[in-house]
Amino acid sequence: MKIAVLGTGRIGGTLGRAFAGAGHEVTFGSRDAATDADVGTGTTATVTDVGSAIEAGDVVVLAVPGAAVAGLVREHAQRFGGRLVVDAANVIGGTGPANSSEVITSAAPAVRYARAFNIVGFENLQNPRYGDVVGDMFFSCGDSDRDVVEELVHAVGLRPVYLGEGTQALLDDVLRLWFTLSQQRGTRRLGFKVLGDDA
Repeated sequence: MKIAVLGTGRIGGTLGRAFAGAGHEVTFGSRDAATDADVGTGTTATVTDVGSAIEAGDVVVLAVPGAAVAGLVREHAQRFGGRLVVDAANVIGGTGPANSSEVITSAAPAVRYARAFNIVGFENLQNPRYGDVVGDMFFSCGDSDRDVVEELVHAVGLRPVYLGEGTQALLDDVLRLWFTLSQQRGTRRLGFKVLGDDA
């Protein structure tokens, strides 16, 4: 799979390296590709400018700061085309949602929107195991893209849990739950696990 990861910070770097490690063709998109050239060190991933990265990927993972999503999507709206865009960014603060679904689909109506990798801190993406237990990653997307997003979640080492299409607001609620629990317990090394007879 050809994956463009926009963002080279802790979330983007972690996801991109995991995707590359799982055998996917990863291109990091950076506003300063020369400075961020080492983000894919130890992998086959490459680093380039944002526009070139988008055009190189069949799937685009947005892992920039939430406040930067609107400007980035407006600037590169024509490049997104009908690609699958996985929104891993969180808009923190303010009264609006943490997800950027409306911003993305308004600027680039042809995109296929997915929401994933937003409900836990980067530490849990780097190490998704809690003792002998593998953490779950809840995600939302159209049914036709479910297999693709599940493959991305597996690449990170998490177990995918599909919540259906259009459930990004529910994922925002899970994010708020994670923030509350991590503050109460004094640790960011917290994940989620669905239990049940058929889980």
